[in-house]
Amino acid sequence: MRWILALIALLTLAGEAAAQAKGKGIRLWNLTTETISGFQLAPAGRTDWGPNQCLNDKDKEVDHDERLRITGVEPGHYDARVSYPNGRQCIVRGIEIRADAVFSIADKDLKDCTK
Repeated sequence: MRWILALIALLTLAGEAAAQAKGKGIRLWNLTTETISGFQLAPAGRTDWGPNQCLNDKDKEVDHDERLRITGVEPGHYDARVSYPNGRQCIVRGIEIRADAVFSIADKDLKDCTK
């Protein structure tokens, strides 16, 4: 009986440790005043843009004050290409992305906007 209780306790602890290790992932917090329809990352200083991260969202857009899960990206420094439904695109430079952390972009971060 003791070994069964010990096994249950061990499995419970292992499950909790796995949940903590997984974390919440990397997330973008949209603090711009507009809804974002495209968000692509590239290593800082480069323009080899990755996939549109907005496709990770259920409605494929990120509203003001909404958070978006970022996938397939390792911690590091990145530039971002931000697109809006009206066709405008802007660049955000020097974003620091950390594991299981939220990073934000705001209107003041947007540079080199077109359209």
